[in-house]
Amino acid sequence: MTDSTKKPRLLPTGNCWCGCGKEVGLGKFFAAGHDKTAESALIALNYGGSVPEFLHAHGYGPQHSVSHAAVEAGAWEKCQHCDYMGAPASVRNHTRKYHEQ
Repeated sequence: MTDSTKKPRLLPTGNCWCGCGKEVGLGKFFAAGHDKTAESALIALNYGGSVPEFLHAHGYGPQHSVSHAAVEAGAWEKCQHCDYMGAPASVRNHTRKYHEQ
């Protein structure tokens, strides 16, 4: 990643980033569940409140999987044992739960 495309380092402020004003623990951006609240509000503001409209606006849907695109881009991983896809920590948890004895 070049300096011109590098994302800024975001730092927790001690208050929930959804804007509710709640104090949050050290190193946290959101109160429990409020990340989804913020995500839903942003989708409502910019995409009519519909996750399918949000996905479609970015070129994804049944014929173009956002999950596969995340794996191809290296942002997500695919389980080596099945079709499960997710963030690296999620795939590790999935593998431990379903594929290790």
